[in-house]
Parts: sequence; C-alpha cells; structure tokens
Amino acid sequence: MLDPLRFFAYRPRPADGLSLLAREAQSGDLLSGLLRTVRLRGDGAVHLAPSPPFAIEFGDTAAMVHIFERGGCELHVGQGEPTVVDEGAIVLLPGPRRHTIVSGSPEVVRGLERRDLVAPGDRVGTPRWLAGSFAVDAPSGGQMLAELPAAIVLSGDVDRSLAWFDVSRRLLLEEIAAPRQGSAAMISRILDLLFIQIIRAWASRPDADPSWMTGAMDPQIGHALTAIHAHPGRQWTVARLASIAHLSRSAFAQRFAERIGQTPAAYVAQLRLEIAADHLRATADPINAIAAEVGYRSNAAFTRAFSRRYGTTPRQWRAGADAPIGR
Repeated sequence: MLDPLRFFAYRPRPADGLSLLAREAQSGDLLSGLLRTVRLRGDGAVHLAPSPPFAIEFGDTAAMVHIFERGGCELHVGQGEPTVVDEGAIVLLPGPRRHTIVSGSPEVVRGLERRDLVAPGDRVGTPRWLAGSFAVDAPSGGQMLAELPAAIVLSGDVDRSLAWFDVSRRLLLEEIAAPRQGSAAMISRILDLLFIQIIRAWASRPDADPSWMTGAMDPQIGHALTAIHAHPGRQWTVARLASIAHLSRSAFAQRFAERIGQTPAAYVAQLRLEIAADHLRATADPINAIAAEVGYRSNAAFTRAFSRRYGTTPRQWRAGADAPIGR
C-alpha cells in the first residue's frame, strides 16, 4: 500500500480588498466550489518501476492518479475491458476504486511493495510511472466523486493541451527523489492541480459522460448549477432555472438531463441531502435547523428523504453509525 506524506492545510482568512475582489471575480467558479464541497486534497505520491511481469492491485481507499513515463501496461477496473496505457498516458481514478495495473503475464495479483519503487539502474524499456493518492474529508465527497467515470484516461498524443503535465511530473519527481522541508505540501498542491486540469480536460470533451462536472463546464447549465449550489434551500422550479440559463423550459430540462444525467428536481434533492449529511457531521446545529436550511419544510419529510438515501436516520448519521451509502 502507498505510504503518502501527510500535511495540514493552512487557510488564511481574507483580510483585505484584494481578497474580496478576487472572490467576487471567481463567484461563478462552480468547479472550484464543487471541489471545496468534496474537500479533496492531494495526499502523497510514489515513483514506481516494478520488474515485469507484474499485476499490482491498488485498493479502494483513495482516489488515485497514474502518470506514465514509460507505458506498455494494461489498466483493469472492475469487470470491464482492460485499457492499454502507453508512454505519456495519464489515468485518473476520481473515486476510491480498486484497480490493477498489469504488464506481461504474471501468475498472481499482488499489492504494491517497496521493491516496486524506482531504484538506480532500473531496466530501460520497463514500465515506469508516478502514482499519487487523494484524501477526501467530506462525508459526501466520495459519493460525488463516485458519480464520475471509473477511470479517466488522457493520451499525451491526443490531448495537446496537457503538454504542461511534463512540468508537473518533473516537479513531483524532484520532491519525491529529494524530500525536504515543505515537500509534503508541495506534493499535495501539485496533485491538486493535476486533478483539476484532468477534470477540466475530460469534462470539456463532447463525448464526456453526464455528471455534475460536465454540467459545470457547460456555459448555460453551469449558470443554473451555480445558482443551485449558492442557494440549495431555495424552492427551485424548472422555469426559474431555465430563466437563469437563458433557455426555454423544455430546452433547459433536456440539456440538463443530457449534461448531468438526471432531472433538475433529482439533482436539487440529491445536493440538499449531501449538504445536510456534511452539516450533521461537521456542526452541532439542530437537525430541524439543518433541514430548513436545505429546503425541507418539515423535519419528518427530511428524515424520510435522508433515510431513503443513506439507509439511516439523520440522528444516527450524526452519531457516526455505519450505514450503507445508497443512490
């Protein structure tokens, strides 16, 4: 298993006009807002060059990114067909998903071991890559990330906009090879930037799977999503959201479903419950106050909706009782 470097993020409070102006200029930056909601952060990275043949399984405890300096491997995720990853390929597992990287015809599947780390004199031509992990701090963050594709694969040959990845790769390599004061924070920040740029590149593609992320990148649906996230407790209607998106009601409903993969009403209901789940764990606010804040007019209706989604009552969720996460 990975043994990532850990750090504590320091977030200063805005104290001057520059900070206020910057926040106003970025007020429509839904993607940043969503990632703050998820509370995802880079956690650590290692440099790998295992000797083939191998089949190395990575667990389902963290989102991960793999940056291939030398490829010739296969990526196996779930029961789907394997994906060939060549030199320059970048693979993002946005949610914590068990996956295996294979080279050759190994006899067994194994976990990551210390002998897989890059060492002086590793054989030229054998696979070599950087693997980074991410931590998710919000209770609902893993669910939001799980709505993205199981694996996002970008090719350096196809995605010319990703040429700057080589700079990030070299920065990561420097911090891994010669760690010093501040290396943990540097590695974390670089991984954060990688995650955002990969998501941007993928969500901007016309063939991207429907998700909240592709909706955020849509110039019209993004306006509606920004409004929903800014005021989740508001009594939203299709007509009101269509007006914000500058579309007719029918065109908005169709476009929203195509980009997000669900109806506006379903998305609003899901978001409200995810926000409530986070507030229940992070605050001591009364449950009825949280219910009202996210738009429920009665505590009973909130409890029924919450229990259907999370398989437990709000009170049990706050207490930390284990429960299945259902969709």
